[in-house]
Amino acid sequence: MRIILAPMEGLADVHLRRLITAQGGFDWVVSEFVRVVDRLYPDHVFHTICPELRQGGRTQTGTPVRVQLLGNHLEAMASNAQRAVALGSHGIDLNFGCPSKTVNRSMGGAVLLKEPDTLYRVVSAVRAAVPKSVVVSAKMRLGFDDTALMLDNAAAIEAAGADELTVHARTRLQGYAPPAHWDELGRIRAHIKIPLIANGDICSVDDYHRCVAASGTPDVMLGRGAVRLPTLAKQIRANQTQDSQWPIISPLLTSFWQEICLTLPPKDCVGRVKQWVNYLRQSHPEAEALWRTIREEKSAQTMQALLATTID
Repeated sequence: MRIILAPMEGLADVHLRRLITAQGGFDWVVSEFVRVVDRLYPDHVFHTICPELRQGGRTQTGTPVRVQLLGNHLEAMASNAQRAVALGSHGIDLNFGCPSKTVNRSMGGAVLLKEPDTLYRVVSAVRAAVPKSVVVSAKMRLGFDDTALMLDNAAAIEAAGADELTVHARTRLQGYAPPAHWDELGRIRAHIKIPLIANGDICSVDDYHRCVAASGTPDVMLGRGAVRLPTLAKQIRANQTQDSQWPIISPLLTSFWQEICLTLPPKDCVGRVKQWVNYLRQSHPEAEALWRTIREEKSAQTMQALLATTID
């Protein structure tokens, strides 16, 4: 069993990564993506997206962080992979799953699932650019509009030299709408020899077991399920569901607020804390009550007061 914290653009930033991985159970975490166009980026770009590189490529509690790259320019992807590794990244992950229309219009993310040959060339370029001891992984979806090229894409990534493959069990067209199609992961698992990591709608210990049964792999990547329940990885490892989690989560929310207030503009702090509470309320009645209190608030000063009086 390996459990990984998923890259979630605009959601799982360095602050949330630190708090979630600190709860235990994760083998590593994948950063938000570095969007590669046609050039080698300076160090500060990587440090902005993945500040953990300044501390040995690990979170404050020691969880390794793997930088994710998104793009299709072969030389630039290769050179930026080399730089990320030199800066301390524990491997390189390649993004072939982002559903953003803006990203897809520039031939990045899930749109490349229309072109297995392009996937092969990108993975090959990165694999050749970094030492064999460095893990090169990829993350994809079941396809763009459908699953017609699903097995071809997985085979291309494997043939190009990737060490492991994570698959979000939906197409780009399906977005994040339930359900995740774990049975399709089983087809991929039977088709490739490299390790498969399952991703999508794993929000509880029971979900984990159902996903393993359908996909045939014990390795999973947790995304929004871990945002809603930061102790999910720990619960899966213990094979034990805990009852009320709010006494654990509420101090994390307070810590999150305090931490982002040190680094982000006040307006952004308000938006970020509301974003997380909006996810938490899907699993915790206490968060629903908090959401009703703060959802219209725009002032950081008032938000500070509201959080101090409503979180216990």
